[in-house]
Amino acid sequence: MSVYAQALSFIDTALRIPPLFIMDEVLKCCFGFSGSIGVRYASLLSDGNPFLNDEGFGQLHHDDMKMWATENDTSLGLEDYSIFASIAPTVAKVFMFIFVYIIATVAFLLSSQRLIQVYIVVASMAVVVAGYQVNMATVRYLTSPPLSEHPSLIYSILSLNATELWDSGGTLSILTLNYIFQGSLGYLFTLLYSGPQYPLLHRFMILSFLLPNISLFFALPSGILSAVPLFAALLPLAVVKYTVASNVLKCTQVIIEGYQYSRRIMRDFGLHSLLESEWVRLNVPNVLRTFWIIRVAQHVVILLGEFMYARGEYQSLWSLDSEAVYVIFKGVMTQGCETAVALLGMTSVVSYVSHYVGVVFQMILLTVEDDERSMGTVCAILFFILAEQSGLTVMDGEKRFVRLCRNFCLLFTAMLHFIHNMVNPVLMSLSASRNPALYRHIRALIVCLLLVFLPVLLLFILWSFYPLSTWLLAVSAFSIQVIVKTLVSLLIYGLFLIDAYCSTFWERLDDYVYYIKAFGNSVEFVFGILLFFNGAWIYFFESGGSIRAFMMCIHAYFNIWCEARNGWTVFMKRRTAVNKINSLPEATQKQLNEHDDVCAICFQNLRSAKITKCNHYFHSVCLRKWLYVQDSCPLCHETLYKTDTTNEKQRVGENGGEVVWDVGPEQDIDRHGNHQNEVHVIGNAEMQMWGNQDIDVILGENMNVRNREVVIDNEVGEAVIVAPQVEHLEDRATH
Repeated sequence: MSVYAQALSFIDTALRIPPLFIMDEVLKCCFGFSGSIGVRYASLLSDGNPFLNDEGFGQLHHDDMKMWATENDTSLGLEDYSIFASIAPTVAKVFMFIFVYIIATVAFLLSSQRLIQVYIVVASMAVVVAGYQVNMATVRYLTSPPLSEHPSLIYSILSLNATELWDSGGTLSILTLNYIFQGSLGYLFTLLYSGPQYPLLHRFMILSFLLPNISLFFALPSGILSAVPLFAALLPLAVVKYTVASNVLKCTQVIIEGYQYSRRIMRDFGLHSLLESEWVRLNVPNVLRTFWIIRVAQHVVILLGEFMYARGEYQSLWSLDSEAVYVIFKGVMTQGCETAVALLGMTSVVSYVSHYVGVVFQMILLTVEDDERSMGTVCAILFFILAEQSGLTVMDGEKRFVRLCRNFCLLFTAMLHFIHNMVNPVLMSLSASRNPALYRHIRALIVCLLLVFLPVLLLFILWSFYPLSTWLLAVSAFSIQVIVKTLVSLLIYGLFLIDAYCSTFWERLDDYVYYIKAFGNSVEFVFGILLFFNGAWIYFFESGGSIRAFMMCIHAYFNIWCEARNGWTVFMKRRTAVNKINSLPEATQKQLNEHDDVCAICFQNLRSAKITKCNHYFHSVCLRKWLYVQDSCPLCHETLYKTDTTNEKQRVGENGGEVVWDVGPEQDIDRHGNHQNEVHVIGNAEMQMWGNQDIDVILGENMNVRNREVVIDNEVGEAVIVAPQVEHLEDRATH
């Protein structure tokens, strides 16, 4: 990326961070609902410094709150106010917060050019407010004793009293600095505002910023001097309001155009395309990550300041001990996920860190990671789902920190599963391809050792310091699954490696691999059932929620039902294939010597083989794998076995070479008695595809009869479609 593109990306990211802070502050206030009496008392009387209590979060104990409320409660009861007076302010405040949140959301979604225009209007208003505040501070300072006892500056100037000017207590210097500052603010305001561009109006606006400073030269009453800054700010505010009012229609058009654009994209390409395009345009991960880092830095600075003046006296940051660092870390992590916007920012940071962890293992394994299934994306989704299903944002400080640590443990086990999915195909390819690069084998084996060592270490720490709980059972189940999957991969890797260096064909390899995989899948299936019951216990007795119920349904379907169905399907296919193979004769050594060929499936020498009815030789294992796919011979496509037919009526003719089926109007039967769906029409007759073989079809007489017979001569390869004989029809009528 070029420097210019990086600069544009940085500017775009910086422009979208302030709306996130506004949304975050609105969510902190719970849209105005956090202004209840108990919450106000907690916020006003709580210890602001986390280093002055044992909890480390500056929260009052419940007993202290009750004592304060009973001893110091001077509030009036609700019966002293009317219903309108008590409810109307709350409703108005809620609607105001909702309106501010919507405005911040719309500003976040705007393009960079329009967002700059919004910031220009906001900056012009900030200039007016800054000028008003500085003017008010200057007026209050100069009109308060002892500076107010000096004669007015205009009198001293007109009387040429230089001594009084220099001995006025710094009044002249203060006015000079304020004059320069207000003049700069006035000129900046004329550059920022996008209203009518008239030179005379520009001069009046600059003069309005300087008006309070000029009024201080005269001996005016203090009441008038205090009101001058307010009147001086009215003209710039009126210009800003005019600019906003003149652009309201344009802003509405922009919102309508954005809505129509979204509908058009959703209609033509779908919701996924709209979200993906907006995700890229807004650079959401980078914006959220930057917002969260700035937010955390702010909290760190506040906590460090509270540590420095914890006891009312200054103490150096070099005296930070491990306990203080732990308190700061706990406070930062707890406040870093207290709102939905902050949680999204933390999710973005988790995604960023997880992505580069995956990149490190990718470099170790010398593989290429798929962007759509990268570790960062998977871990971000999992972390956000865990946070939402556990209600992380609505918990208290200490509980939130504990739940956050538990979620990170679960996320760590999920990362181990993902790393196993990365190393498993590498192991299989190295063992099957007989790769002579020893360093690649060593890299993969080191990763496998880590996948065994890290879960064992995690289980040892958790079971040593924490009591038994549903969360501990879940983490243990996930960790054991990683260990079992890694050991299964190592065993299969070892078997394939041995087979790669064997000089002869190892027929039992497929059975050993199947048994090992079946063991691993069975263990995963059992742990999946245990996790389901563990989640059900949590849902009914600890913490429920619609998200948890939805995730339990997904787990039950994909990890239990689908796995059981696939396992049973594989087992039935294998058992059926084994039965088919056992029904075929085993080739003797004499037959193998006479055949003197290789298996047509694996191209290995035939030391043992099965003989099909079409007199073809194959390895038993190779033929069994082939039968997993289809039931025909790999060479001639002849059906390898016969099935019992019960739905057809077979009649052997007198000539011994003809086989006759009664074919109804809804029946399509092949020469082996199997139903077929493919029908070819020749004239008024329907010709079946008999086992993918060519058969000459001869049309008989009286073909308009509803029931017809197909007479097949296997010796000459002819099929005659004829009308049934009269006696056959009479027999059917009698029966």
